[in-house]
Amino acid sequence: MGRRIHRMHLPIIIILVIMMMSMISCKHEYTPKPIGYFRIAFPKKAYHQMNENLPYTFKIPDYSSISRDSDYQAKPYWINIDVPSNKASIHISYKAVHGNLAKYTEESRMLAYKHAQKASAIDEKIYINRANKVYGTLYNIKGNVASPMQFYLTDSTRHFIRGALYIREIPNVDSLQPVINFLEQDVVQLVESTKWKDVK
Repeated sequence: MGRRIHRMHLPIIIILVIMMMSMISCKHEYTPKPIGYFRIAFPKKAYHQMNENLPYTFKIPDYSSISRDSDYQAKPYWINIDVPSNKASIHISYKAVHGNLAKYTEESRMLAYKHAQKASAIDEKIYINRANKVYGTLYNIKGNVASPMQFYLTDSTRHFIRGALYIREIPNVDSLQPVINFLEQDVVQLVESTKWKDVK
């Protein structure tokens, strides 16, 4: 009786052994593919002097356009430098200085450091151009932030402008870093070419 039961179970045991062997032999190592991003084609760098009736001027990229700031809180001489191909804008706000320079510079610093919670680092660079009487600070904000670059410029007696680069995409530094690197050159060019002028 015992031998008969053993023989009845034999086919089941054979099937189980074959299944186990096939599972072991078919085991493949799986390596997940790294996340890839689309290659972005950037235009050639070229700049021209902004020619607007504003108390300041600087060089802007040929692939950008200027629009007046339409926000309800916008003041005179506030503009946006739009780079539609990269869904980006550099917001420029202007204020006349009347003994309140320290207030403006502190406001600019606080607005830059509002991103500190999400930023991995904030680098400050002092800018001085004595020939054109342009002084300021450039904030390079690293990490998954909405505004990766901000700055302010002043002649310390009459003029003050604040700028902020914004990219209208989900702030993912891994995918946006090539765009940030590309636009960073434009922000630096703007800062280095800034001059003050009288409004007609």
